[in-house]
Amino acid sequence: MQEVMKKTAVVTDSNAGILPEEAAEKQIFVLPMPFMIDGKDYLEHVDLTEEAFYQMMKEHKSISTSQPAPGDVLGLWDKVLEEYEELVYIPMSSGLSASCQSALMLSGDYEGRVQVVNNRRISVTQKSAVYDAIRLAEEGKSAAGIKEILEADGDNSSIYIMLDTLYYLKKGGRITPAAAAIGTVLRLKPVLQIQGALLDAFAKARTVNHAKQAMINAIRNDMENRFGGADPENCSLFIAHTNNEEMAGHFKAEVEEAFPGFQVEELDPLSLVVSCHIGPGSLALACCKKLKAE
Repeated sequence: MQEVMKKTAVVTDSNAGILPEEAAEKQIFVLPMPFMIDGKDYLEHVDLTEEAFYQMMKEHKSISTSQPAPGDVLGLWDKVLEEYEELVYIPMSSGLSASCQSALMLSGDYEGRVQVVNNRRISVTQKSAVYDAIRLAEEGKSAAGIKEILEADGDNSSIYIMLDTLYYLKKGGRITPAAAAIGTVLRLKPVLQIQGALLDAFAKARTVNHAKQAMINAIRNDMENRFGGADPENCSLFIAHTNNEEMAGHFKAEVEEAFPGFQVEELDPLSLVVSCHIGPGSLALACCKKLKAE
């Protein structure tokens, strides 16, 4: 007797921060992101743990990121399609990597069975989109329908990130050595933002507390002016960090005090791709407008 194929699978990459055990439990398929460290290839959460990554960063090893090899992408899709009729693939933001555009081109050979979502998200907001996709699939939406819904909802999210150091931005050429030197001398705590496709500067704070307050104020402003109101029925809050779990736990309490009625839904490490560019010790606050059921 021939086994009936399942309908729609949800596939993402490891930038969403979904660990292997969580992926197995929720039946999410995760493509690991590749790294080259001192000339050796690694895959996130396969042979590269967070602990090892930050130790190598501490040792000032040469770390670079790249997009997944086409063969690895196709191999995962083909494996999934042995069990499912179709899949929806949610990669990291097209503004932060070429991997989304590459996936869109590769999907052309699958006659509609592979739908690539370009919803301009990463880390905790990307993870939120993955869980939205699972719910939509359970409601019977097709892969094409899920893609349409997630892309229309893509800009209903914000991430603000307080950096602990300017060293890695300088190293990656994202700021000048002079700007990094001035910021270091003044002990500035820069806050970056991810709005849609781009990672950009947002504010310069003199203290950690000022930086945290700037992020809280920015999220409240986005809720009220972009997402339709600061209401836990309307928005979800998330905290993320780079090797800074203790401070993230304290920040969670501060955020929930600042937003009465809200509970921070996730407290996750930022993806290693983001960590590679901003370094350890960062703290992030994110918000998504809740995708309402039809």
